[in-house]
Amino acid sequence: MSTLTDLRIAAVGDIHLGEDARGRYRRRLEGIEQRADVLLVAGDLTRHGTLEEGRVVADELRDLPVPVVTVLGNHDYHSDLQFEIASELRDAGVVVLDDDGVVLEIGESKLGVVGGKGFGGGYAGKCASEFGEREIKNFVSHTRFIAEAWKVALKEIVADHRVVLSHYSPIKETLEGEPPEIYPFLGSYLLAEAVDTVGADLILHGHAHRGTEKGITPGGIRVRNVALPVLGKPYAVYCMDGAC
Repeated sequence: MSTLTDLRIAAVGDIHLGEDARGRYRRRLEGIEQRADVLLVAGDLTRHGTLEEGRVVADELRDLPVPVVTVLGNHDYHSDLQFEIASELRDAGVVVLDDDGVVLEIGESKLGVVGGKGFGGGYAGKCASEFGEREIKNFVSHTRFIAEAWKVALKEIVADHRVVLSHYSPIKETLEGEPPEIYPFLGSYLLAEAVDTVGADLILHGHAHRGTEKGITPGGIRVRNVALPVLGKPYAVYCMDGAC
């Protein structure tokens, strides 16, 4: 049974499952309950956002011996079936966050998880602004709306620990290895700004397949890029006390 300080969080993103992967990822999760207390999945569950792919993901994550919380990623939106995919996941017992939060009771701990897809726009000093064409204004305001929703959700969460789960990155440091030209499409400083304002113990994201695992927000919150190609393993485990 985990105590307040040794809560173990398994995390991964960008698993990109399709019909040909059925059963394969599930096998890689065997024994997860011996290494972690919860599994958080940082989006891009599917390849093309089809309902068939969503059902594969639901089956792979169904009835795991630990709670599973996920967000959707840009791939999961590609076929405009994001609501249907989320429904399949929820039917399989997976918590799907959409710019809101959930509190999980794990042993002696209450773990609050807040988040959603996130979005882009870039990082302080080199970012898009809400100026000019309506299309640009909409792009930036979408990210700002998400960031504000996270702030509200974090303020409402009553838990021993708070983790933010996103697909897009809140900082540029975990994007290192990606071409700088695409940074504005990989995340936004507004996401980190929102979390720093309220506070959290850890931020997890994916999306940047060629990025770097570890970073920190300007406010000192740990950030981890858990994209599967970055981790090179089915998931990584992070501890609230920093021991793992």
